[in-house]
This record gives sequence, structure tokens and C-alpha cells, in this order.
Amino acid sequence: MKITPVILSGGSGTSLWPLARKLYPKQFLPLVEDRTMLQVTLQRLDGLENLADPIIICNLEHRFLAAEQLQKIGIMNPTIILEPVGRNTAPAIAVAAHYIEAKEEKSEGEGNLLLILSADHVIHDVSAFHQAIKTAYEEAVNGKLVTFGLVPTNPFTGYGYIKTGDSLNDSVLTIEKFKEKPSQSKAKQYLKEGNYLWNSGMFLFQSDQLLKELTAHTEGIVETTLQSVQNATKDLDFIRLESESFVATSNESIDYALMEKTDQAVVVLLDSGWSDVGNWSALHEIGIKDQNNNVIAGDVISSETTNSHIKADHHMIATIGVDNLIIVDTPDATLIASKDNAQKVKQFVEQLQQKGRCEVQLHQKVYRPWGWYDSIDKGEQYQVKRVCVNPGAALSLQKHNYRAEHWIVLTGTASIINGDKVELLSENQSTYIPIGTLHRLENPGKLPLEIIEVQSGSYLGEDDIERFDDYYGRS
Repeated sequence: MKITPVILSGGSGTSLWPLARKLYPKQFLPLVEDRTMLQVTLQRLDGLENLADPIIICNLEHRFLAAEQLQKIGIMNPTIILEPVGRNTAPAIAVAAHYIEAKEEKSEGEGNLLLILSADHVIHDVSAFHQAIKTAYEEAVNGKLVTFGLVPTNPFTGYGYIKTGDSLNDSVLTIEKFKEKPSQSKAKQYLKEGNYLWNSGMFLFQSDQLLKELTAHTEGIVETTLQSVQNATKDLDFIRLESESFVATSNESIDYALMEKTDQAVVVLLDSGWSDVGNWSALHEIGIKDQNNNVIAGDVISSETTNSHIKADHHMIATIGVDNLIIVDTPDATLIASKDNAQKVKQFVEQLQQKGRCEVQLHQKVYRPWGWYDSIDKGEQYQVKRVCVNPGAALSLQKHNYRAEHWIVLTGTASIINGDKVELLSENQSTYIPIGTLHRLENPGKLPLEIIEVQSGSYLGEDDIERFDDYYGRS
């Protein structure tokens, strides 16, 4: 049987704010090495046999990020399925199963295996990971629903646990019970008893067997996700799930919806140096530390600093005589927190969102399917941006009702629609676009185009865009 990797990539990752933002979450960031977590997740599968092209499930706002990052590592034929809203892991996995069942032609007795992975896990021992998948393969082809249990190294309270039952062989066990994230005392008890594993949230099972068991143990999920897949639409290289049916799907994890109820579940032991990088403290644990137990990245000068995680993205950070801190600097926000309070960052971001702070959603540098822009300066009724347009790419044909724009070309060549005229501008040339004028910026060259954009007007929000034509299917 072929194994189709299904990468769940719909999370917002706000526990790693300010580096991770809702529109640029942790799975799209190079947190541990120079590749992003999504890229590492896929490349970690290199060397496994019987692999099919992957399915990526993400939300609408992240679709171009996902597509670009896959292309950069040579994955040219992925299926990218877009969720209209977040509905936890059970509906997402059911969608993948419906899609693969409808797509694949199978001989009698042949099935499709789905390898469910999160896009934001760290696994150090790839060979142990591959071996666990091979062990799980034998169970899955025989109809078992396999999850992977991590051998716990400490009484961590941030993971769910699996209480194991009888041993079926050296590394496969029955499941007695799933346990929610425990208190510290409970976690210590689990570790002492020795028959508990961390719940990794990774699975391997046949798509038709999954749907059969979901039908038996849940109400509605199989039906609503099937309708959503059957009525999905193709949008460029993406598959948009039909919204109404998917929104009606219950918001349940695959553990709660199925794995806790079925008698077909087994767990495969995995001892591979795993982490889900759930917060800054977890990232510090897996980082490379100096002699003072600090993880330091960027322009950092420290004196008498210990047990801290310091990341400088924008300018120098200097520390003197501090201990057990998280310090993360970005161009528009800086986090300073005790490592003991790392789990509270998510709650803090929720407070920022209630206050309407834009730093929750976006970085100062914002990526778009055509390139990126960086906000350089902003004041009352004006904003200055540096804009980069990729070769062959173009912004939408659009107009603004509240702002005018002045474009100055820094590098490259710009083809510009400005009202009823078309202009071709090169370095140091400029144009002015009045309020309400239809316009488009395009890069016809083979090198990146960079401009300075000066906006002026009574309202400068990103929602003051009326699009008339767009290469990327944006409304």
C-alpha cells in the first residue's frame, strides 16, 4: 500500500509570539534550523518507501505561504486543501480520507494509508522515526488505527498522555486510556508508573478504515466533511472546501472523536527526541546552549546572563545579570518574560487581540503571493512602505477610495497601469496615483522589483482595496 503524508498545518502558533503571528505562524518559520518547520516535516520523510505526493491542510490565509515553501524544496505536486474555518483534527483528517478515497482507483483488497503529521514537530532521530513508521505500517495494513507514543523523559504537563495496556510485540502496545494534560503531581505519577507515553498526535491508518470507524463512533463528521469535499472548488493550485458543510462539522480532536472509543487502536513506541515546540520554554529546551545554559541568536551581547533564551532579529540586545528570561525582539514588538511563564504568552496574545493590536496578526514585513512589503514609517494620514515584487508577478488591478500613492522605483523595472495609461519605469523614476484611480504594479523583468510606496489619505488600512482582477484568485 502507498502511504500518503497528510500534513496538518492549520495552527496559529501564538504561543511563540512575537516571532509567530496569526498570519505567519510557527510552522512557516525556521525555528530550529534554516528550513521552515513545514519544510523539515516533509523532508524528514525522505528515504521512506511507498510514499505518495503529500496532502497539506491549511487555512485560507496561509495558502500562498504553504505553496511557496513546498516549491522551494522541490515538492511540485502537492494537494493543498483549504479549510474555511478551523475545526480541529478529526474533521481535517476525515477530509483527507474522503479526498484520497475519491481520487485513488483501488484494486479489490487494496487500500490507502494516511500518515497524519503535524507541520510543527521537531524529531531529532529520523532513523528511529522511520523505523516506527515501518512498524506501524504492518499494523495499519491489517486494519489497525495506529498512533505514535513518545517515551517521556520528564513529567511534562504540556502534553496529553496515553496509558498503555498489553504488549503486542517489542514496540506495539494496546491502549488502555487517553489522558488529558495532567497536573505536575499526576505527570510525576505517570512517569513513576512507567506505562504512560506522551501523545504525539501522529497517526497511520487506512483511509477507508478510518471513515468506517468514524461513522461507527461519531455523529455528523463523516457526512458533513464528505459534503464539503464533494462540493469543493478548484482555485488555482488549491482545493477550497465547501464552507457551509464544513462550518457545520463538530469541532473535535481525532483522539476524542475516535481514538478514545474504538477497539482498533494501538500505539507504536517512538523514542526519537521529539518536541511539538509548544512555547518559548520548549524551544529553549531543544536549542543549542552556551556554557551558561543560554540559547542565543542574532546580535546579542550578554554578561552574567544564565538559563535564558534571547533572540535578536532587528537590533542589538544587551543583558547584564539576568536569569531564566525569554527575550525575543522583532522590528515591531519585543517580548520579555520569565521562562516559567512561557505558557502564558498565548493568553497575553488573546488580550492584545481584544485590544485590536495589529501585532497579533502581521509582522512589520508582510508576505504576499507576489512578494512582500515592509512598513518603514507611519504617522497621521501617511505611511511609507518598501515593496518587493517577484519576477513575473503582479499586484491586483485595484483602486483605493481613501488614499493616494506615490511609487519610486529603487531597483528593477516596473510596468504600471495608472488610470488610462501604461507606464514603464526604471530605477529612480516615479509615478503618482490619485485617490480612486484604477492601477496595477507588475514586474516584467527577471530580477526582483523594489519600490518605495508613499501613501497619503484619511484612511490607510489594508482593507481599502477594491480588486477588479487578480492573478492569485483573491476577491
